[in-house]
Amino acid sequence: MTDFSSLPLPDLPVRPVLGEVADALAEHGTTVLVAPPGTGKTTLVPLALAQRGLRVVVAEPRRLATRAAARRMAQLVGEDVGERVGYSVRGERVRGPRTVVEVVTSGLLVRRLQADPELSGVDVVVLDECHERHLDADLLLALLLDARDGLRPDLRLLATSATIAATRAAEVLGGAPVLHAQARTYPVEHRYLPPNPGERIEACVARAVRTALDEQDGDVLTFLPGAGEIRRVAAALAGLSDVDVLPLHGRLPHAEQDSALREGKRRKVVLATAVAESSLTVPGVRAVVDSGMSRVSRVDTRRGLAGLATVRVSQAGAEQRAGRAGRQGPGIAYRCWPEHEHSTLPAFAEPEIRTAELTRLALELACWGTPDGSALTWWDEPPTGPLAAGHEVLRGLGALDPDGAVTGRGRRMAELGLHPRLARALLDGTERAGLRAASEVVALLDDDTVTSESDVDSALARLRRGGPGTDRWRRESRRLAGRAEKPTRQGRADAAEIVALAFPERVARRRAADSPIYLMASGTAVEVPTGSPLRHAEWLAVAVADRSPGAAHGTVRLAAPADEGLARRVAAPLLSARDEVRWSGGDVRAVREERIGAITVDSRPLREPDPALVRAALLDGLRVDGLELVRWSQDAVRLRDRIGFLHSALGEPWPAVDDDSLLSDVDSWLEPELSRARKRADLARISAAGGLRRLIPWSQAARFDELAPESVEVPSGSRIKIDYSGDRPVLPVKVQEVFGWRQVPMLAGGRIPLVLHLLSPAGRPAAVTSDLESFWATGYPQVRADLRGRYPKHPWPTDPTTALPTRKTRR
Repeated sequence: MTDFSSLPLPDLPVRPVLGEVADALAEHGTTVLVAPPGTGKTTLVPLALAQRGLRVVVAEPRRLATRAAARRMAQLVGEDVGERVGYSVRGERVRGPRTVVEVVTSGLLVRRLQADPELSGVDVVVLDECHERHLDADLLLALLLDARDGLRPDLRLLATSATIAATRAAEVLGGAPVLHAQARTYPVEHRYLPPNPGERIEACVARAVRTALDEQDGDVLTFLPGAGEIRRVAAALAGLSDVDVLPLHGRLPHAEQDSALREGKRRKVVLATAVAESSLTVPGVRAVVDSGMSRVSRVDTRRGLAGLATVRVSQAGAEQRAGRAGRQGPGIAYRCWPEHEHSTLPAFAEPEIRTAELTRLALELACWGTPDGSALTWWDEPPTGPLAAGHEVLRGLGALDPDGAVTGRGRRMAELGLHPRLARALLDGTERAGLRAASEVVALLDDDTVTSESDVDSALARLRRGGPGTDRWRRESRRLAGRAEKPTRQGRADAAEIVALAFPERVARRRAADSPIYLMASGTAVEVPTGSPLRHAEWLAVAVADRSPGAAHGTVRLAAPADEGLARRVAAPLLSARDEVRWSGGDVRAVREERIGAITVDSRPLREPDPALVRAALLDGLRVDGLELVRWSQDAVRLRDRIGFLHSALGEPWPAVDDDSLLSDVDSWLEPELSRARKRADLARISAAGGLRRLIPWSQAARFDELAPESVEVPSGSRIKIDYSGDRPVLPVKVQEVFGWRQVPMLAGGRIPLVLHLLSPAGRPAAVTSDLESFWATGYPQVRADLRGRYPKHPWPTDPTTALPTRKTRR
């Protein structure tokens, strides 16, 4: 092994604890090192361990940080990268036979561990920036702990971070000791520059950058959520003189990344993503501008949309960003949000394992032999719902068998280092479209930041001609072509078919002619942006779609024009035919529908629908449009009111007859007429009165007219119908017709007195009473005084209790 013992290490804040770190690892096997950015933990610690004769692998969460860390360590050693210090990222490996310190991405180390669970030739794994809680890093930690428990008890694990939850990390690592290194920092002032009304965040950030350049010396480090925002802010700052505006994110060519990380001759403004929070050191920074936004993985399981979402930065993240201004002297941090909102920011960023789509994690767990992950020790266990959804996707791709065990195809997909959906598109797309076409489309889908077009075909045409992002896309296309198997036959599938192979549930059809809204097979509606050439397509194969909070539909970000034939081929497992009988448009609609998921592709009238389905549709119609669909004569309405009165007055066995009760007990009163009905017109022929009579309790049927008579004979000899529609039964009757009555009739077996609405000779209300004796004594004299002058031809005796009742005048 190459000797590092004589290597002089620079005097950085982590240097005093390097010996303690090595000793703790030797004694306990696991250790936690908490050290702020700029202390040298990423570069000095691995070199110090190598000085003790150990072979070290450093796992970084990002490719940019992986390359930067390797270059910095190689510089300290005085060699080129690839000699004693090397690195490996997907598609790029720079190392040699003398390499003893290798920096790799967490995801790549997971793949290496799957191929070699003993991790042969490695003495120490350094898990850098654990606090960021990336999904690959959490999985890597769980697998390393499992390998250490079973196969490699001598494997040493060191977790390093700037703001790690040390207690929890030490617990996960089996009671590991926790060491601290203190950074030499300077005070940082916080200034709040929120957006003006109607101002976009990019404009606010550009304004803050200009303020920082005017008020501070040194360079300005700006935090933005993604490459798109970086491009827009760079355009807004294009007029700056004597200042270099440099982007910094993981998708840039290496030369551009190096420019942002080197001290230059002129002042510079570095426009960075969250990669610069802790994984990298940007020299010369005296001011930080923070947009307050971050881009994280999110999954909308219900709508079938997964991808990156822009969220507010956490308080811990904001503090870490601000701290970048205080590394070389007093600094200032400009925050693009109101000061009063700072306390409302989440305390810490949500771990990716709780929010991300877990199909890839599910495949790695299946390859490890524990599909549900229950045999592993986790920082945070994978949530069962998203993990089960991942298993379902993998079964559909043929990566898992029905018992959840990984298949040979699944292992092949995992080896490609792609998301399982993209691995499926590469494997099957190669057979259908050829190796070159499949690898080019998959390379685009795996890194859609290489294009701003929404149309896959247009994006591919531009990338093939050359331009921004072409070199990276071509490198990845060649890598994928080298990993995929040569096709046994040459197909003629287009780009849309390869997209649909990855996302069959995202084939989409236009909802209506000239509409920008499409319905995906998953059931989610998405909208094509204004001006996109995709708006002319009847069908789409959607690759990327997202939904803003509160938006009615998702938005298509990348898709390819398709057709029904393609949808039927690729989404064949989602194809189904079923009889659809439902209440629609005010009548029963009976059709045989052919669907791709939620998309109806064909619909024909059904001649002989299932009677049970028809009955269910009619019931839905009654619930939606009301019981008025059946025939309600005046007799039926009065019968319902009488039964309802007895239910209210006496209770059981008299049934409730409100709408909800009648709809919930259709079998008791509408059968058999309902079973013979086939459409709305049949309902209109059903007599509600006949059905209601079935509800009268058999034991009480003989007493029905006694308990709730339809009408009552008054002293004049008239027979008058009782009104049961209100809270109390009412008898509307003229005053002269009840002369001689001393008490009102009692209903419901003597429990409820009839309410008399006493009318004038013209039929207008004169008085209301259910106590005739009291009315004749006290109320009648006033009524007599009011009415005798208006109706002189009618009798108005002074003693109505002894007068003869009449329907006529005095004559």
